[in-house]
Amino acid sequence: MRAPDFWQTDAMMARALSPLSWLWRAGAGIRAMTTTMRHPGCKVFCVGNFTIGGAGKTPTAQALYQTLRDLGVEAHFLSRGYGGKLAGPHRVDPTKDTASDVGDEPLLLAQSGPAWISRDRGIGAEAACNAGAQAIILDDGLQNPSVIKDCSFAVIDSGFGIGNGRVIPAGPMRETLEQGLAKIRAIILIGDGNPAFLDTLPASVPILRARVVARNGPAFTGRRVVAFAGIGRPAKFYDSLRAVEANIVETVDFADHHVFHKDELAALRHKATSQDADLVTTEKDLMRLPSTERDGISALGIRLEFDAPEQLVNIVSAVLSDG
Repeated sequence: MRAPDFWQTDAMMARALSPLSWLWRAGAGIRAMTTTMRHPGCKVFCVGNFTIGGAGKTPTAQALYQTLRDLGVEAHFLSRGYGGKLAGPHRVDPTKDTASDVGDEPLLLAQSGPAWISRDRGIGAEAACNAGAQAIILDDGLQNPSVIKDCSFAVIDSGFGIGNGRVIPAGPMRETLEQGLAKIRAIILIGDGNPAFLDTLPASVPILRARVVARNGPAFTGRRVVAFAGIGRPAKFYDSLRAVEANIVETVDFADHHVFHKDELAALRHKATSQDADLVTTEKDLMRLPSTERDGISALGIRLEFDAPEQLVNIVSAVLSDG
């Protein structure tokens, strides 16, 4: 979904909807009280965010996986499998599974390492541990009460911040900032912005600065491209293309996790051909394209680069050595 403009301001609409936020918060509270929390028996690292929409959780999870691997720890990803038909627990097989089976994000994560999907995160976490995982990277599970986490990170897009700071539907927050801060070990702030809410944070909350960089940027330098994306914030993808000096002649936005149809892809190909340009999309969107429809469509690969990578290593090492 596209974030309403009033989510960035304390406008009249946000104030008018504020009472409804209590219903959202009440529902989350009831869920927490009625859910049995359990720990799977291996370390659980959670990558989540305070708001809805794309913040950069997927490249963060991939960076965390690499950090654990460098420390000699066998880590497995665990996702809900949003957009997929399988309930799990199911270990993702990137050679057989499709996004319609397991969702686009788990399929992308499986390109980096072992990945599982499970609607019941607790059962999924236990399945991963039983399969040999020494640590679990829980994707987008900060507000999920079923799994006890050893360490949670909140990923925040520095250009968006936390919006107006209000809880859904008055704002983009899944919970109050106070509730979110109580759950996390650190904030991973992606981008060069300095959102206003940073001034309200207690000094005890570590902030790890990072930025998204292209892995295959030179392949797009100078190329005329029609760029399309069905992610939370498509503008971030287009900015990444501009950063590698791609010549964007047109952009086409789709809803987050959009399932592409043949007629839409045909229309995109026509746009590109008529403008003597190439089609380019995100890696996540590419996961949702049928394999038979991927010819002639390139993906910009990205990774997360930390300003001070030792900060992440120190936090992860401390969690691993605790208990």
